[in-house]
Amino acid sequence: MKRTLKAILAMAIISPLLSTPALAVDKGIYGRDDRIELFDASPETRRLADSVVSLWQSVDIHYNSADKTFSLETTNFGDDLNLCPGERFREQPRGPGLCSGSLVGGDLIMTAGHCVKDQSACNVLKIVFGFAFKKISLAGDPSEIGVKDVYSCKKIIAHSTGDEPDYALIQLDRKVAGHKPLVINRSHNLIAGDKVMVMGHPKSLPLKIAAGGTVRVVSPLDYFVTDLDTFAGNSGSPVINAATGLIEGILIGGDNDFIQTLSGCATVATYPQNGGGGEFATAVSALESFIPKPAKGNKSMEISFRDVKTPIGTPSAQHDLSRYFAAGFQ
Repeated sequence: MKRTLKAILAMAIISPLLSTPALAVDKGIYGRDDRIELFDASPETRRLADSVVSLWQSVDIHYNSADKTFSLETTNFGDDLNLCPGERFREQPRGPGLCSGSLVGGDLIMTAGHCVKDQSACNVLKIVFGFAFKKISLAGDPSEIGVKDVYSCKKIIAHSTGDEPDYALIQLDRKVAGHKPLVINRSHNLIAGDKVMVMGHPKSLPLKIAAGGTVRVVSPLDYFVTDLDTFAGNSGSPVINAATGLIEGILIGGDNDFIQTLSGCATVATYPQNGGGGEFATAVSALESFIPKPAKGNKSMEISFRDVKTPIGTPSAQHDLSRYFAAGFQ
């Protein structure tokens, strides 16, 4: 991902950790690759991920009248990017390269402002729930989506990009059924060192969850920077506090995701956990006034996670990350 100019300038000014040379380098993965499939996450994390969406243009979604489903137009990830043999997710399907988002109200989706630039872009946008591998076997076609999980963009409620915080809040064509709105953190208490995770569609792949991230710097200008493993396509993804399950921000940018090898194929750029330039997010404080608070007595996600003893970002006991490393990330 390319970080926005405002984010670069803001973070470069306030933090000695982000010098100009660091901002210029490529990045992709910090430390070990934390990305996992939906089925490999804990039950609590899967419940959060159920409210994460992918954004598509209408021309890339096709209605199947025979079985009343939608088909997402996808291509092969490895072929598209000329990935080197052995790159993770190389043979998976990917979309044409839009963004991610999250449900934060009955019919409200929060994403990055550069993902939905104006009402014209809204008019041709489709919002999709459930583009993910749900079974360990990777069985089933994730690009086949039920009618109830595809929505249209009705209008833009709030929007900011360019030289301002990067965010968009859009209203859907109808109330969402079968998915609960996520809850944002309105306490403004995020600090450096807090553990965070991100859920979304890196390079427009089926949903991936990356836990193990840490907040590096919090800016007073409605931004913060992390070491999350994110890519283009993650723009608009919710950055979630791993301890509380509350949304802290919207992923908006970073550096280039891949580097070219001497053999001519592309590989993920990898840096030490505390290296690279970091990943930028717009803090939810920038748009919280536009997001309705959960009704009193409403069983929100915040209540659902209040008594969770294990951090939200912890993988399920049955499918911990060690098996990925043992298999060479295949």
